Amino acid sequence: MSIFAFIGPLGWSELLIIFFIILIIFGPRKLPEVAEAFGKSIQKFKRASREVKDEITQGIDENDKQSKS
Repeated sequence: MSIFAFIGPLGWSELLIIFFIILIIFGPRKLPEVAEAFGKSIQKFKRASREVKDEITQGIDENDKQSKS
C-alpha cells in the first residue's frame, strides 16, 4: 500500500499550499535549483524503471524462444 493511499487525491488548493510552503522553506532564489533537481530525479527514476521493464521483457522473450526450440 502506498503512502498516497492515505493522503487521497490532491486538489489545486492543496498543491498551492504545498508550493507556498516550499517557497517559504527554500526561498525564491533556490526554488529553480530545487525544481531542476526534482525533475532530474524523476527522469532518472523513469529511465531506471524503463530499463528494468526492458530487461524483464527481454528475459521473457528469450525464455519463450528457448522453450519453443
